Amino acid sequence: MLRSALLAGVALCGAALPQYAYSQDAESTQLEEIVVQGAGSADSLTSPPLEERRREIERTPGAVEVIDADGYKKSTPALTIKDALDFTPGVFVQPKWGDDTRLSIRGSGLSRNFHLRGVQLYMDGIPINTADGYGDFQEIDPSAYRMIEVYKGANALRFGANSLGGAINFVTATGRDADASLVQGAVDVGSFGTYRLQASSGGAYGAVDYFVTGSRTHTDGFRDHSNGHAARFSGNVGYRIGDNVETRFYLNANEVRQNIPGSVTRRAALHDPKAAAPNNLALDQERNVDTLRFANKTTIRLADTTSVDLGAFVVDRHLMHPIYQWLDYKYLNYGGFARVTDEREIGGRANRFVAGVNVLAGTTDARQYVNVAGRKGAKTFDADQFSNNVSLYAENTFYVAPTVGVVTAIQYLYAKRRQKDHFFNDPPLGGNPATPDPVPDDSGSKTYSLASPKIGLLWDIDPTWQGYANVSRSVEAPSFGENNFAGPALAKPQKAWSYEIGTRGRRENFTWDVAVYRMNIRDEFFCRDSGTNSGSCTVVNLDKTVHQGVELGLGAAVLKDIFVKDAGVATGQGASGPSGDKLWLNLAYTFNDFRFDDDPSFGNNKLPGAPRHYLRAELLYKHPGGFYAGPNVEWVPQAYYVDSANTLKTKAYALLGAKAGYDAGGAFSAYVEARNLADKKYIASVSVTDRANPQSALFEPGSGRALYAGVKYRW
Repeated sequence: MLRSALLAGVALCGAALPQYAYSQDAESTQLEEIVVQGAGSADSLTSPPLEERRREIERTPGAVEVIDADGYKKSTPALTIKDALDFTPGVFVQPKWGDDTRLSIRGSGLSRNFHLRGVQLYMDGIPINTADGYGDFQEIDPSAYRMIEVYKGANALRFGANSLGGAINFVTATGRDADASLVQGAVDVGSFGTYRLQASSGGAYGAVDYFVTGSRTHTDGFRDHSNGHAARFSGNVGYRIGDNVETRFYLNANEVRQNIPGSVTRRAALHDPKAAAPNNLALDQERNVDTLRFANKTTIRLADTTSVDLGAFVVDRHLMHPIYQWLDYKYLNYGGFARVTDEREIGGRANRFVAGVNVLAGTTDARQYVNVAGRKGAKTFDADQFSNNVSLYAENTFYVAPTVGVVTAIQYLYAKRRQKDHFFNDPPLGGNPATPDPVPDDSGSKTYSLASPKIGLLWDIDPTWQGYANVSRSVEAPSFGENNFAGPALAKPQKAWSYEIGTRGRRENFTWDVAVYRMNIRDEFFCRDSGTNSGSCTVVNLDKTVHQGVELGLGAAVLKDIFVKDAGVATGQGASGPSGDKLWLNLAYTFNDFRFDDDPSFGNNKLPGAPRHYLRAELLYKHPGGFYAGPNVEWVPQAYYVDSANTLKTKAYALLGAKAGYDAGGAFSAYVEARNLADKKYIASVSVTDRANPQSALFEPGSGRALYAGVKYRW
């Protein structure tokens, strides 16, 4: 009973829509073989291979994805996370400049006009976000990862489920991965003075394995004042202590230097998209980051049914950020995690229990200065900021029938934010207590204690088809960007109840991933205009809002055996002989309905900042010899609002592209890709405000026509 139920629960190892299905459309017979074989003894315990990761994540009764990074790394320049995530329904990701990106999952962080809020980013399970929740993209090198795990909304239980949008985990390879090679090199070049040099090496030698990768990237940028360069390194070393214990050490380092062109008016974005904002030029605005991350993870198999994961990490980050002021922030984040997994029969029924704890703490030495043409002037702010987060979670899946699992879960979050202000005049000027202090003491602290339950249902309809449903709660504590300790009130935590139903599956010639959800949100963090009409704002809590939508991912063989016939012979072990060619459609569609709910100021208006419809699709001819080619499209058929009053919109657009390449699974691969072939002027990303006007500088132009090419070779 245990084996049959668990195999039924994990047989969807390939069911979720692959990021690039034309290179991964394995047949169901192969799928079953993978499930039966499981992970071999040569696989890593601390970082299991892709198929095992996929089996693990798809035990979640909700929308989750595992993206095989080889798909986008071998067929795109893989310069930003848009290349990695753009075919994931429910995820809206648009580069603004350089590595900076507007990322939203299910409408998270729509009013965050800078950096990231609402999605927790991880690298090998180690937080990229700072301890207070602030996130950035400059440490992410899409060419460095083996796979990417996407947990939408409250489905990010194992990472604390403490953000509206969920979590994304970028997973690097190990020396025990089946495709690890001694040396691999790659060169990508393209428009706007763009190039990247990347190299990696990995291997296993008895009990020890290693993997290292590094890259150097440069771009002049499509817009004025958008040039930048970056050097990034990631590596890990694993040691197997017997058959049941493995420990792994991780090191990651980044140096990023990036100019900021800034937001402009709608007219400027659509008529002169290359021009930078005048104020960004005058202040020589930049975002520069240095980071060093060190971590350890140890996995112990206590028995055939029970395993334990333990880990600890420390991250040193320095942000040098001349913008409206010169921000000089030094972060030190540290923490640890523990997780136990137990699978056994209870009363003759299969049962899986997972419980864990995550601890994330950090200090920030936050200093700001007057920005004098890109140089530090007089100090304007000096504070020490402290953040602590402890999340406890437990999840149990009990199979009431061999193919039906009932999932119950609970997560508890304790969070603290404390600030010690070192820059204020005390006593007030003139020594008169009645005289208002022009620079108030912004010291203070706040704690949050919140619980999030979840109940769900998993139904393994057949070995390649799964249905699910869940009701979940998520909470998000405010970052320092949402807290003003000198003000009359601190931001409340953001809370949401989510209702979700969906299905995912995989056939030989058809894959699908469909989810329908509704989120009822209380106290959503939102940007209230400071009067500048430029995206500068004060964060407030809205009373009630609604986020709901449909996420649809499809992959289908539109035509088969066009010029090359399938010579395979079906056997009990799969198919033998060369397969035929095919015309493969890959599609990701997202419908968003985000709105106020009887708001005193904006009624039931639509929330600004995200398109109602977003479609990515490609139609590729795939030859069994490894050649592929075809067109693609990015389509936003309706303009969307940039202000809460719903008075100013972006512009609808459709971008046509094409790609061709060679990838036969061997040592050599190559691609060429053309983007925005019609050289269309469009708006890629926006900031939001209360009430916009034609002079509001809220728009980020998209890049013009571009051509990229790359080659990879491994020895």
